[in-house]
Amino acid sequence: MNTKARGDWGEALTADYLRKRGYVIVAAKYRCRFGEIDLIAREGERLCFVEVKARSETEHGLPREFVTAAKQQKLRVTAQYYLSTHRLDDAPCRFDVCEIYGEPEREPDQIRIEYIENAF
Repeated sequence: MNTKARGDWGEALTADYLRKRGYVIVAAKYRCRFGEIDLIAREGERLCFVEVKARSETEHGLPREFVTAAKQQKLRVTAQYYLSTHRLDDAPCRFDVCEIYGEPEREPDQIRIEYIENAF
């Protein structure tokens, strides 16, 4: 499976995970000139900017470790642009990371999801 297909699979799995917990998916693969945000979800009045990282192994580090300081800054700028263009400048928000461990061809009970609220 290529990187894009794995990312699409991880984002769809995360969106389902969030919906089951009462979140509303506002946008998927939001892109602008500053970058991309995998998912934007609403939990009550709060907007959650979600970075999804899917990995089959952790010998090179945990998925969350790949959300580097540079990536975090890019996500912040992209989120600020989203907020300003949607007139949501005062909306409460947070940045979350969803880690997915497993392979798409595995059974659902063999896939583990770790959802980290306020990851940075």
